[in-house]
Amino acid sequence: MSCDRPLLLEQSSPGFPPELRRVPSPPDEIFVRGRLELLARTPRVAIVGTRAPTPYGESQARHFARVLGAAGVVVVSGLARGIDEAAHGGALDVGAASVAVLGSGVDRPWPAGPLAERMLREGLLLSEFAPGEGPRKHHFPLRNRLIAGLSRAVVVIEAAHASGSLITARWAVDMGKDVYALPGRVDHPMARGCHRLLREGATLVEAPEELLVELGLTPGVRSSARGESAFEGEASNALSHSILQALTGETLSLDEIIARIGAPPSETLSQLAELELSDFVARSPGGLYRLVHARPT
Repeated sequence: MSCDRPLLLEQSSPGFPPELRRVPSPPDEIFVRGRLELLARTPRVAIVGTRAPTPYGESQARHFARVLGAAGVVVVSGLARGIDEAAHGGALDVGAASVAVLGSGVDRPWPAGPLAERMLREGLLLSEFAPGEGPRKHHFPLRNRLIAGLSRAVVVIEAAHASGSLITARWAVDMGKDVYALPGRVDHPMARGCHRLLREGATLVEAPEELLVELGLTPGVRSSARGESAFEGEASNALSHSILQALTGETLSLDEIIARIGAPPSETLSQLAELELSDFVARSPGGLYRLVHARPT
């Protein structure tokens, strides 16, 4: 069901996300607008970062959102320009769910424009600020705690040394959530925030498939509740998951993969071909397989 007008959800309302009852200073009420059914979907992963990304960072944000979204993950972000925009757009591009948490009223999304309009049609807008409230500087740290609270994990892709994305990451740590950071060039200012998080204990992530393994999901496979599947059959899904687990952090030959997962050679080769065609696995010269760290755009 889609709702064009702001809808009020109180803490006692059935549709109020239970995760938001556990954030620091939980909101007594929230307002939502868009596809209301998306609020009940899980798991959710936040993808956040700078408003001024490099082409690499923007590409990675979109890639992570596409792969996670195609596997049934709800992509959460803050609608800002840059990494947020790429994350929302990447999820919507594959028909996946995306939730934007705002620092303004849901009837005054900021920044206004094509993405906000698309999120209203295909995603969900959420805010603790009343309709009519405009964006204010002090709203955004509060918004960031809701981004972290809604999400099972937070992924930071490019951030300056002092960045709002780091605030989101720290909210996540305080709530016991997992924080992942994508490393960047040591000489680029937009890598310093991620490197700072890594020094503070965040988990280094290089590919969205690594997150899916942690979430117990398989790339391209959505649960039956979402009605879509890129790989059909439970056996196929399990085999894909085993292959991706074996390749996490590794470069392996076909024989090495077979030895590790214990599946028949013909089935393993067939599933590797499917994963390669879907840009989740790449085959290097010499017949070695590895996870793809960047999908072609």
